[in-house]
This record gives sequence, C-alpha cells and structure tokens, in this order.
Amino acid sequence: MTLAISHLARRFGATQVLRGIDLQVRQGELIALLGPSGSGKTTLLRIIAGLDWPDAGTLSFDGADWLGKSAAERRIGFVFQHYALFPHMTVRDNIAFGLSVLPRSERPGKTQIAATVDRLLAFLQIGGLADRYPAELSGGQRQRVALGRAMAIEPRVLLLDEPFGALDAQVRRDLRRWLRGVHDSAGTTTIFVTHDQEEAFELADRVVVMNGGVIEQTGQPDEIYDHPATPFVARFLGLTVELPVTMRAGRAHAAGLDLAALPRRAIPDGPATLFLRPADILPVPDPQAPFRVAEMATTGALLRIVAEDGTGCRIESEVPRRDGRDLRQGQPVALRAVAGQIFPGSGQQPAQPIHTPMTLKEARP
Repeated sequence: MTLAISHLARRFGATQVLRGIDLQVRQGELIALLGPSGSGKTTLLRIIAGLDWPDAGTLSFDGADWLGKSAAERRIGFVFQHYALFPHMTVRDNIAFGLSVLPRSERPGKTQIAATVDRLLAFLQIGGLADRYPAELSGGQRQRVALGRAMAIEPRVLLLDEPFGALDAQVRRDLRRWLRGVHDSAGTTTIFVTHDQEEAFELADRVVVMNGGVIEQTGQPDEIYDHPATPFVARFLGLTVELPVTMRAGRAHAAGLDLAALPRRAIPDGPATLFLRPADILPVPDPQAPFRVAEMATTGALLRIVAEDGTGCRIESEVPRRDGRDLRQGQPVALRAVAGQIFPGSGQQPAQPIHTPMTLKEARP
C-alpha cells in the first residue's frame, strides 16, 4: 500500500505554501519532513490528514482518492506537538477515546476496547500510568499517551507534527530512539515533521528536505548528508563555509587551499562554489601558506580555528583538540579540505564566508 502525492499545491491568500509536491511513501516506511519554519511541512501533513485541502494536485492511498474522503474516513492517526490530551480523562480513557467515538457499526465492544488499551499500555511501557490524569504525567509520558491514542484505531498512516518539540533535549533523545523501536515493532507507515536534522537522520528511513513549498531533496539520511543536491540543502545541513573556486577538468582549484582529496566532479570549467563543513577543513602548518591562524577557541573536545589570508577571507575549521596541539596563534597554515560539495557558478549568496566572532574563551591547546 502506497501513499502517493502528485503536483500538490496550496495557497493562503497571496502566499504559495506548497508548489507542486510529488512524493510516494511506501507501506511501513518512516519518513521525515525536514525543513525550516515556513517550508510547508505542516501544511503537507494537514492535507494528508484531511484537516486541509489543496488547491491543485492529487493524493491517493492504495490507489483510492483520499481528497474525496474525510479525515475520519482516511483512518489517520495524528500526534500533535503539545499532546492535545483530554485533561478530564485518565490515561486509559484518553487512549480509548478514538475507538469509543467510532460509528456504531465499526465500534468494538467495551471488552475489546479494554483489551486494546491494555495491549497498548504494555506496548508503550506506560501500564503503571493507566489511572492517572494528564496533569500527573511528565512531558515524555504525555507524548506516549498521545501516541497510544493515535495507534488505538490501527491507523493506515501515523502522522506526527514536531512530536518532541515541547520536550527537553535529553527526553527528546530518549523518546526518539523509543519511537523508532515502536515503529519497527508495529510496522505502521509513519510521517513526521521536524526542523531538527539530528532527529530526522536518527529516526527516518528517508528524509524529505523542504524549503519554500518545494522538495529540495529526498533520500536516505547518509545520502543527503554526504551528497546535498542543492545549495540550500548544503547550507541547511551545516556546510556553512562557502568559497569561490575555479573548475578545471573536473577539479576544483583555489589559492591557499589543498583540494586534492575532493573527487572529480562533472562540472564545466569556470567559476563554482565550494561548500564545506568546518569539521571537514584541516589546518596544516605550512610556512609558505597564505593563511594564518587568527583565532583559536576550545570547547574541551574540539578546537575551533579561524584562519585568515591577506585579503580578509576568514575560514572557520573545527578539529579534535588533540589533533590541533601543534597550532599556534599567528601561525601560517594550509587548509586541506577532506570533503565538500561543489555547485556551478558563484552561488546565490556572496562566496566569501561570513564569520561570526567567537564567543568561546580564546585558548591554546
């Protein structure tokens, strides 16, 4: 069973929120919609859920047109960021709610509902909370209850909108690992919205990167991380150092940079922009190099270094602190790129990297 989205468009007034979305989600997949605020992620999720309708395009599940069906007819499970639990109901009653309001012809008997709730309480590891009220639960416990309520109706598709956004960092990490295990055990097709790259990459089978109402790239986490398809994806995934280079016979060249480790690229000769992560730039002591160490700061495990040349170009790199023990303030260094992404042309933003002054305490290794 496949969820198929084709040419989906949605406008709110003069704002085009979705601009022709094409996506297929396979049975049992866990898909992350990843992107900044305003990229269209939640609007797409709401259209899938039947809480909003597109201006154009198609949406089908297992070949059936879902745009002609109500939210109830689609049998969607939806988990919101802020839980949306009923405060006057116990955990048990919250989980049972979706089953108890089904049409009489589809509604299970009370004994069957109770058995389903008991099974979910055990499955979600919250059996001891059955008779508590939401106000008596932690944020992580409330989110588990919300997930149980969504799963009780045995949804065809489970949708989660920033499900861990209201939780602190440690609880988010614990819950997302737990959710991956729940997904694998239940085999439910799941789509979740997030702006957290780490969350998307740890949880999802495939990541859909959205920006400005379009899909910039879809792929497995490692594929997207290692091979961003557009400058936006590169910037969004941390390739924050942008440098002008010249392509010759598939190789990138730039004064003061050692780019020999980068593979050949099928890019025409001429100007291009190299995108790098600070962790992929290795400063190497070299008395003949045009760059000098301008700033050094330590986080304990990492050493952050800013190198500057005579033209004012400043490049930030990040290395394990023990690997930078030979570096000193003012020392000339060559900059060796160990990985990066190259796009033709001079880029949509100024190629010279913009450096924000460090706020960490300056230190020597």
